[in-house]
Amino acid sequence: MPRALDVADLVARARRGEHRAVARLISLVESDTAAGRAHLREVAVALAPYTGRAHVVGLTGPPGVGKSTSTSALVAALRRQGRRVGVLAVDPSSPFSGGALLGDRVRMGEHATDDGVFIRSMASRGHLGGLAWSTPQALRVLDAAGCDVVLIETVGVGQSEIEVVALADTTVVLLAPGMGDGVQAAKAGILEVADVFAVNKADRAGAQRTVRDLEQAIAMAPEDPGGWRRPVIATVAVRGDGVDDLVAALDAHRVWLDGSGDRVRRRRARAAAEVEAITLEQVRRRIGDLRAAGALADRVASGELDPYRAADELLGTLGVGPGVAASG
Repeated sequence: MPRALDVADLVARARRGEHRAVARLISLVESDTAAGRAHLREVAVALAPYTGRAHVVGLTGPPGVGKSTSTSALVAALRRQGRRVGVLAVDPSSPFSGGALLGDRVRMGEHATDDGVFIRSMASRGHLGGLAWSTPQALRVLDAAGCDVVLIETVGVGQSEIEVVALADTTVVLLAPGMGDGVQAAKAGILEVADVFAVNKADRAGAQRTVRDLEQAIAMAPEDPGGWRRPVIATVAVRGDGVDDLVAALDAHRVWLDGSGDRVRRRRARAAAEVEAITLEQVRRRIGDLRAAGALADRVASGELDPYRAADELLGTLGVGPGVAASG
């Protein structure tokens, strides 16, 4: 008979820095099995008192800019300062297994034996926003485990990859020369989410033009209400050039967040989004369990019922009063 899972013991061990306990907790919050879901609430309750301290940094940008190399270089720079670092590297999913496809942990192998670093690849499982649905829960695990900084490296799927903004305290948008004019890039919606810009591969031709174009675009944009002016940092991550400057920019933004009160606002918004996501997921699962949606769909398709009344009936079976769908 398998031994019962002791979540409290796992959390205690994770807080002592035991990598196996951290990995086990992340596996629990990632699990989409009935057994795994049964532990989600228990894990969340056990972790809640120990969260809220880590500085969460999201790294995003188009494919090919060197996100994984930049993430690895940031880890090295932060470790030189004695900070504990967690990395959540969100990979595209295998269409067959649903598992992580790229294996960022392999590319960050130089940190594998460092007890002050925890790196986890997470499969996006087809989620288009660039993050796995369980990323907020995994972030909570690393926060509670004592990470000073948690880096979230996203898939790099283009302009739709903005969910990281809702999760991060500081968002870094990475660009590289030769991937399009800096001003044109600034017009693409994804760059509006940046707190810090990093132009990687700055040893290549055209890098200074990209930096200059971004700085000009920022100068023309309205200043943030709290007075933050987004910096543009030139880096060559593969050599570590400019990475200390990037860390300094992240620290400056953290100071600004605390002084302006924007950290509290962002984290409240993050908590609200997470509560909404959990609620919607529970509703979807209950609808699936009820098997009522299929019968209602048949009635709508035949013209017997309009879709708003069908939605009202479905909400009614979930204990929600009628009329919500029609009025919302």
